[in-house]
Amino acid sequence: MASATGAGRVAAVIPAKDEQERIGATVRAVRALPGVDLVVVVDDGSRDDTAAVARSEGARVFRHARNRGKGAAMQTGAEGVLGFEAHERRSGADIAPRHLLFLDADLGATAGAAAALIEPVRAGRADMTIARFPRTRARLGGHGFVVRLARNGIRRATGWETEQPLNGQRCLTRQAFEAACPLAPGFGVETALTIDLLSRGFTVVEVDVAMEHRATGTDLRSQVHRARQFVDVARVLAVRELRGVRPAGGGRPRGGSERSPRFSERRRKNADGLPGEAPVGD
Repeated sequence: MASATGAGRVAAVIPAKDEQERIGATVRAVRALPGVDLVVVVDDGSRDDTAAVARSEGARVFRHARNRGKGAAMQTGAEGVLGFEAHERRSGADIAPRHLLFLDADLGATAGAAAALIEPVRAGRADMTIARFPRTRARLGGHGFVVRLARNGIRRATGWETEQPLNGQRCLTRQAFEAACPLAPGFGVETALTIDLLSRGFTVVEVDVAMEHRATGTDLRSQVHRARQFVDVARVLAVRELRGVRPAGGGRPRGGSERSPRFSERRRKNADGLPGEAPVGD
């Protein structure tokens, strides 16, 4: 379904919770990305200064009064982008809908590598790109049983074998995003996005990127996080199995991969006043 779309502007949406130490560097890196002219941070019930730091770096900020989960934060951010575009049109601008780039808040300066996710979407080679991080335990966080659950579920539903099914760094065309709405709740959102778009005939591509974020640890809090991930992923898989989701047309899934030349070489060597300034519900 991917088609030539021209260069296209990009809006970055960054869900964040208690990320005051890293959100500043992440926003700075994202604002420098090619095509990105709008950065939206959704503060999902933080108890620190995440919102203030993000705003000071030039992001538009939406706030949830309480933590509502990743899927809800992504949905709020995308709706915020729609609001900004409506404001632009009311001001007389004739604009096309922006592509949407979803990134984690703790990427820091490595968020600059997201250019590799944007390019295939702007060029019309993909409807959604998914980041593929370097394969090290520290960067993947070690939650292998949830990864296996998601990977196997995606393969059963679509026939596509994805390497990093839970990776939240993704760029989508607006058409693809709207086809996947409403987004699945919580940590099941990435798995649901992949299945829903492939089953509707969209082209999904994994792209090698030299990014890294904070690894999930092994303490009690981290184990609770993994358990929540497992439940959320299992829920979206069960819902789609009950719906009888299958690849579009019963044919071969439109999934694939691309390798960034710079990343591949490295792998070889190393073996305010606008709507977003107000709280958004609770």
